[in-house]
Amino acid sequence: VQLQASGGGLVQAGGSLRLSCAASGSIFSIHDMGWYRQAPGKQRELVASITNGGIPKYVDSVKGRFTISRDNAKNTVYLQMNSLKPEDTANYYCNADLGADVGSGYVRGHYWGQGTLVTVSS
Repeated sequence: VQLQASGGGLVQAGGSLRLSCAASGSIFSIHDMGWYRQAPGKQRELVASITNGGIPKYVDSVKGRFTISRDNAKNTVYLQMNSLKPEDTANYYCNADLGADVGSGYVRGHYWGQGTLVTVSS
């Protein structure tokens, strides 16, 4: 199983970016998907998550600015980030709670994508 994240970059304050994360492999089902971020010297925090049924949750600091969505047919989760602020600068990681065939049978667990760097300049 692999999670491939993309979409990070450098943007000015007030700008927008869209992150994508696609899961691939012998996947049977994907439950919650989410985006975490980790800024230098800080702990990783959950930014947004979305259930299989499309119910989102957000950390207070991004409510009204970020929108999480998913395409279950493509095993992909998105994070639309608008009105970006310098404090949003971080490595962003996608996460999926999924069940897959890992060779020895069905295993359910949390899988991580590689980080994608978002830098917001003031």
